[in-house]
Amino acid sequence: MKAWVVNSFAAGAASMIGRFLRDRRGNFALMTAVMMVPLIGAVALAIDYTEVTRQKQATLNALDAAGIATARYMVSGAKDAEIIAYAQDFFEANLGAIDPADAVLDVTLPTSAVGGGTLKLSATLTYKPYFLPAFKKLMGDAGPTDLTVSARSEIRLKNSLEVALVLDNSGSMDEEGSGSGEKRIDLLKAAAKQLVDTLALQANLIKQVEKPVQFALVPFAASVNVGPEYAGASWMDVDGVSPVHHENFDWSTLNAPDRYAEQTGNSWYKGGTGWGEEEGQVLSRFSLYRDMKVVTSHERVDGSRHYVCTKHRDNGTCRDGYYAYDYVDTYGPFASWQGCVEVRPHPYNVNDATASATDDPATLFVPMFAPDEPGNHWKTTQNPDEPKPVGYDAANSWWNDAPSSTTGTTRQRNMAKYFMARAEDAPVLSKGRGPNYSCTTKAITPLTDVSTEEGLTAVKAAIDEMVANGNTNVPEGTAWGWRTISHAEPFSAGRPETEKGNDKVIIVLTDGENTYSVPNKDPGRNKSTYAAYGYTGQSYGDTAETRLFKGTSAAIGRANYTAGNYTSAMNEQMAMLCDNAKAAKVLVMTVSLDLSTDDYDENQAIEALKRCSSDSRFRKDADDPSKPAKLFWNATGSNLAEKFKEIADELSNLRIVG
Repeated sequence: MKAWVVNSFAAGAASMIGRFLRDRRGNFALMTAVMMVPLIGAVALAIDYTEVTRQKQATLNALDAAGIATARYMVSGAKDAEIIAYAQDFFEANLGAIDPADAVLDVTLPTSAVGGGTLKLSATLTYKPYFLPAFKKLMGDAGPTDLTVSARSEIRLKNSLEVALVLDNSGSMDEEGSGSGEKRIDLLKAAAKQLVDTLALQANLIKQVEKPVQFALVPFAASVNVGPEYAGASWMDVDGVSPVHHENFDWSTLNAPDRYAEQTGNSWYKGGTGWGEEEGQVLSRFSLYRDMKVVTSHERVDGSRHYVCTKHRDNGTCRDGYYAYDYVDTYGPFASWQGCVEVRPHPYNVNDATASATDDPATLFVPMFAPDEPGNHWKTTQNPDEPKPVGYDAANSWWNDAPSSTTGTTRQRNMAKYFMARAEDAPVLSKGRGPNYSCTTKAITPLTDVSTEEGLTAVKAAIDEMVANGNTNVPEGTAWGWRTISHAEPFSAGRPETEKGNDKVIIVLTDGENTYSVPNKDPGRNKSTYAAYGYTGQSYGDTAETRLFKGTSAAIGRANYTAGNYTSAMNEQMAMLCDNAKAAKVLVMTVSLDLSTDDYDENQAIEALKRCSSDSRFRKDADDPSKPAKLFWNATGSNLAEKFKEIADELSNLRIVG
């Protein structure tokens, strides 16, 4: 139909020109004839210009579509010839009304000698004008009439993908997932391993990229476990110089004449000859773990039987007594640091600043050490031979209280007690109790290349080892997720942030709101149980503001020591952290599990996760197509695996197309 219209128009135009040329009626005919030539030429050129522009745009669209499709097809492991043929077919299928013979495609595949490289496609369109040939002939021009248009498209193939799985291991994850009949923690393990398997399979298909897909695992509950093997790391506060290192300890209570503590700067040291070879050594949380001793054996000395007189006659002879023996005690360590660290003071809790003792000691990471809270102690009654135990029932009483202290606060902060060995029958502490209170998760698994069988097995084994126990601290889990994919210490396996072709991704999943507990009884006046932010009733350095509230808005009451206010403060810390991570080009994906928008508290958690998430680069918002979709999924126990498949699709797109 289009060809007929064009031919009829051309025939009519030729007839009209003929009539004008034959007209002999004065100058009007002559002037008309002269003007009609450029007039008709202009119309003809306008028609050809419009059509060539349309065909050029159609060629560009087909070229872009072929580039994206071919980039994705490459991960199937196809051979070079198959990839080129696929690109040609896809290109021709999207040309529309353009004759494929008029559009020539050239495909340049990336070399296998370098990273992901660039897929290059170019197309040459030969346009045959409708009117230009006749117009040029009329004007006496015998030159070529076909027009040639070139187009080019480049798709950068991603070199690598670094993903931190930040997964909730709090106690509620041990509950049954809705509509599933299985525990949430088990559903999460299955979905996470499925995600890792999917990306590992794709990674194996592009052999020219070193470590194409890496995963880190950050299990979190009330705190994050970095691993006890890092006790001497340069980014750990081994010398007690951080302003938060000593906030729960009163070293001045070590004040014997020959065995005392002395301060130099922020650090404390063992002073006096009573320390023996330890004189001058640092007093810190790490030293406390080493100094706390328990009697491991109580051996009777052979031949040491002797009589102990308890009452004497007036003449000095023994009236009453008993036989006793001498014993030799052997001492061993009571507890060791299990690997959990406290939150750095603001703003370092919400950024990826490198730890440096010289630049700013506050950037260092402080090991968790939960002070012994006031517990049972002996109170003398009217009969001094019948002391009565008085119990404080603190949340975490695990050591002998110093008898010289009188109040709950002084009993907690008195450091002399830690240097009095515990008896041989001291109870064994369960995980997450004693000085490691609130340290309940498995250690972080640093970035691991899952394109190798060894790496894939290691990551999946770490996922299987996760255990549900404790409260929920999403911001601290997310912060460590960022640190695992960072190029800077403490975990520096991530590629440089300036490297092109590499995406850094954090996937955060939780089944509840941020929580920081208020104790039932608080003899130490701590205002909270001990966790990664320390005690909310304790301040650090020269400030009177606790770490949990530092940097938050005026809406957070500084003297409001309630669980609800703690949650609000943690939500604000989380928002600041996520904003900083996204500003650093980290892609944040968030998942809520079994949370309802109908419940106020749960909806607050949903909104916090949604706000934290990044925008998708590929999908549009279903409710508002003018906006990108948020990388947030509201999952239930029954569809968690399906949601993780959607995450895998998003990650696949990230890795393939630039």
